[in-house]
Amino acid sequence: QVQLVESGGGLVQPGGSLTLSCAASGSRLRINTMAWYRQSPGNQRELVAEIASGGSKNYTDSVKGRFTISRDNGKNMVYLQMNNLKPEDTAVYRCNAEVRDPYHDYVPLAYWGRGTQVIVSS
Repeated sequence: QVQLVESGGGLVQPGGSLTLSCAASGSRLRINTMAWYRQSPGNQRELVAEIASGGSKNYTDSVKGRFTISRDNGKNMVYLQMNNLKPEDTAVYRCNAEVRDPYHDYVPLAYWGRGTQVIVSS
């Protein structure tokens, strides 16, 4: 079965940096778009950044110029480099991927990680 596991969250001061990682595990995976979402208390979940299998990227406006998404297709991993963090970036960050695998006849399905907490505070 496909699993996504995030790591790299934590507490950081405003202006600091963190790098989140997400590993997709499973056999003979074919991964399309990979993305990072976030949700803070009282707010809706929002797409932070996404990257297609070919490398094209999309960011929400509030993180443009500060966050960078990247992926390693050989390792089935996606990363989110976060610089100049602000208190409003505080949220649970979850990894998402559209995956095709043999157990589901290669029908594309969306998978989610459990999330990693990012707290930006002095």
